[in-house]
Amino acid sequence: MTSTSTGPGAVNPALAGQSNDPSFENIWRELQWRGLVHVSTDESALEELLAGDPITYYCGFDPTAPSLHLGNLVQILVLRRLQLAGHRPLGLVGGSTGLIGDPRQTAERVLNDRDTVTEWVGYLRGQIERFLSFEGDSAARMVNNLDWTGQLSALDFLRDIGKHFRVGTMVKKETVATRLNSDEGISYTEFSYQVLQGMDFLNLYRDYGCVLQTGGSDQWGNLTSGTDLIRKVEGVSAHAIGTPLITNSDGTKFGKSEGNAIWLDARMCSPYAFYQFWLNTADADVIDRLKVFTFLNRAQIEDLESAVRDEPFRRQAQKTLAWEVTSLVHGEDATSKVISASAAIFGQGDLTSVDEPTIAAATAELPTAAAGLGAGGPVGIVDLLVATGLSSSKSEARRTVKDGGASVNNVKVADPEAVFGTGDALHGKYLLIRRGKKNMALVDLTN
Repeated sequence: MTSTSTGPGAVNPALAGQSNDPSFENIWRELQWRGLVHVSTDESALEELLAGDPITYYCGFDPTAPSLHLGNLVQILVLRRLQLAGHRPLGLVGGSTGLIGDPRQTAERVLNDRDTVTEWVGYLRGQIERFLSFEGDSAARMVNNLDWTGQLSALDFLRDIGKHFRVGTMVKKETVATRLNSDEGISYTEFSYQVLQGMDFLNLYRDYGCVLQTGGSDQWGNLTSGTDLIRKVEGVSAHAIGTPLITNSDGTKFGKSEGNAIWLDARMCSPYAFYQFWLNTADADVIDRLKVFTFLNRAQIEDLESAVRDEPFRRQAQKTLAWEVTSLVHGEDATSKVISASAAIFGQGDLTSVDEPTIAAATAELPTAAAGLGAGGPVGIVDLLVATGLSSSKSEARRTVKDGGASVNNVKVADPEAVFGTGDALHGKYLLIRRGKKNMALVDLTN
């Protein structure tokens, strides 16, 4: 893995239409309006710095999973907004810090093996590259901290870096203090994480003139370990911005769905599930999400805020949010397919045009038939209705069909003796059974 990149693996077409909002005096004011500054070093100095000549700045991402998630997307979009203001981003993927893992509030992380971390470094790097531009005066670079730590000896690390850190200060960092007071405790490995992150900032300052690091506010102790180290070693001021941890208005954790993170990788979270997550945003949260996760300007967002207030039933803000973020992450074509699939699932489109992964994702929460039903077919409509729980008995199922209340794959079934097999199924396997307008279930004939 090399330390720099001059171009991304796959360019995101959405980059061409992105811009900051010219109604703000400078990017610092826009970041504040969008709610992206929770804590920072000197605000007036930062505003002056960001309003002046181009600077180099960075954010780090550890490969503790094979994909980034929505919390990481906040940071990536901050990188992009600063780039659009003319500054030069460094996207750091932690090939070395990923071998340790940032300390969590609760318990020690499970250490992944080196081959796994190396593989994940490549995945994350490719994801980050899609959101940044690698052309022009503000071209981005990708870096890997394994390049400057991989050959570093323990003695050199302790002599050159460790001597600048005071244990009394380190143990006061919020996460460290929490872990020290817990039954779990904290290992020296995770305790040393803040020293490694501080060293990252120092190396990027020396190699690229990097003077700003961004990250989540829960990383503030790690962010300031770098600014403090640069001040002690180089005698200059560096800066840090901590974005707020985003939570829902009801206090629940943002970015979770049924206990799982909302990942940026389509294999881990389908475009359909991704779109539905945003579409289901509460009225109380949707404007804040538009500010953080889209490039819509202030006037556009204020119009949507009025729509939420005056016509909440139309859910225009949620539809806009879902379109914007899903298009940004997965592309407009995938987003259009998701919308078409949603319409088709609910009887307003052609189900046969929906691809198999989208059908599987869109129907994942529907009731299903008992295992082994049909084993390839044919299966009668009455049995399908009963097996899926849409009808409580065969006699009720027959009445439903005779009354015109049953359909298979959006085609009404008029004959109670009708049977269906794989030849009738979507992609040779799926039957979408409907009773009335809203009651649906899915049968997979291949199970």
